[in-house]
This record gives sequence, structure tokens and C-alpha cells, in this order.
Amino acid sequence: QVQLAQSGGGLVQPGGSLRVSCAASGSPLEKYAVGWFRQAPGKGYEAIQCIATDGTYTTFAGFVKGRFTVSRDTAKNTVYLQMNSLKPEDTGVYYCAAKSGWYSARPSDFGSWGQGTQVTVSS
Repeated sequence: QVQLAQSGGGLVQPGGSLRVSCAASGSPLEKYAVGWFRQAPGKGYEAIQCIATDGTYTTFAGFVKGRFTVSRDTAKNTVYLQMNSLKPEDTGVYYCAAKSGWYSARPSDFGSWGQGTQVTVSS
């Protein structure tokens, strides 16, 4: 079983950048696929990107292409979501989650979740 703890987030002006961290404990992250989800106000979970056990990743949400990047630091047992050129519509609570196996965009496939991080993009 792996536990996830998130950090980062906050208030950012449009066009700015932010990095959200997802630190794992209890098990190495390279044994899991780690997904990033966003919950916008009044909406459910939206899959953004997912990084696989080999370090490759795929993007599910078209609106973040060219702006968001997922990476993993094995030594720190941490996965990062780098967000650039942020827009007001990117606002929401961002979650990392871990699962065994391949990529997935289904929240129900993920057994371990971070606590969520608020990201607000506003002038």
C-alpha cells in the first residue's frame, strides 16, 4: 500500500507557472502508474495526465497539451505536475492518485489518493 502527500498549489496570475508535488511513502512509485485529476467547482474528477511505471506519460485532457508536464524523481519518490501558461479555467483542486498496471483515466481504478491541492488562476 502506498500513501500520497501533496504540496504546492496556490494563487497564480494568468500566464504564470506552478508545480504541484506528490510524495509517496510505503512503497516506491515506480511500481505504480500515477494519475493527475482535476475537480473544478461543482464538477467531478477529470483525468489530466498519467505517468507509467517506466516513466512515460500520456495526456487525457486536450486543454493542457503543450502546457502541463508530468515527471518523476525516483530518488525523492515524488511525482510532479508542472503547469505553465496557466489560464483562469485551469482553476480547481488537483489530485494525484496511484494504481497498479497501465494508464487509466477512470478515478475508480485508483486505490490511493493524495489529499488534493487548490490551484487558483486569477488576476
